[in-house]
Amino acid sequence: MDEMGMVTCQAEWRGGFEERVLAGYRAAGCSEPLARALLERAVKGIEDWTVATDGTGWIAVGVAQENGALVGRIHDLTAPRGREWAERWCAGQGAERVEVRLTGGAGAEAFADYPVRGQNRMRVAAERPVLPAGLTVRPLTEEEYPGWYAAEEAAYIADIVRAGALTPEQAEEKSDQDFARHLPQGYLTPGHGFYAMEADGRVVGTGWVNHGFLPGVTFGFSLEVHEEHRGKGYGRAAMTVGEWATRHGGDEVMMFNVFGGNEVAMGLYDSTGFAVLDEYRSIDL
Repeated sequence: MDEMGMVTCQAEWRGGFEERVLAGYRAAGCSEPLARALLERAVKGIEDWTVATDGTGWIAVGVAQENGALVGRIHDLTAPRGREWAERWCAGQGAERVEVRLTGGAGAEAFADYPVRGQNRMRVAAERPVLPAGLTVRPLTEEEYPGWYAAEEAAYIADIVRAGALTPEQAEEKSDQDFARHLPQGYLTPGHGFYAMEADGRVVGTGWVNHGFLPGVTFGFSLEVHEEHRGKGYGRAAMTVGEWATRHGGDEVMMFNVFGGNEVAMGLYDSTGFAVLDEYRSIDL
């Protein structure tokens, strides 16, 4: 590989990078306002990234503290065989692991040995979602909220650990921070809806969504079928509930995250047409 040179003026690289990211979001079915809102999130902190080139392509890297660990990030990689240089750079900054975000599945071949830690997925919700026969949806009551919260936090920690992204202690710390950020007023946090799914008079699952999360988007933080009721078709039913909640909240697009290691869920989302917006992969150094 030719020698890498640091780039002081990032204008040429940045223009091409932003267009590649936008193209990935458009290909996944995002509207232009949504694609640009996602781009804004993707380039957060871009002024602090380090950009290098070998004359044939680009590398953009950075490091950040995350849950008590220094993490390296490969933000862009178009230089042939540039991954090794990027990993060396991150290691030289003291990073313990390296993460990469792949937009719309682009670049997966270059990071095939990086385990998948999570995905963001989306789909335009059906205009008039029809709930399966025998399934009803009602708001979760304020009395039910504390028990639901405890179960959600435990499940979230378990998902993070199963994905291999963090240790149990780091996962617990991240969970505390995330729930406090998303639900600062708990059950009464504006824009958030909590639901119970019932069949035959029993609660078989719950849902938690955030309306207006992005332009026209309802984010499904959780669409959970209780373990004792799994394998009965309620998983697909929960996705319909998510679409119903999306339209009920005045949005058009449903979006959610799935953790790596959950192949059953990923298979369900593939079969129900939820496109991968971003895929997060990482490897320990």
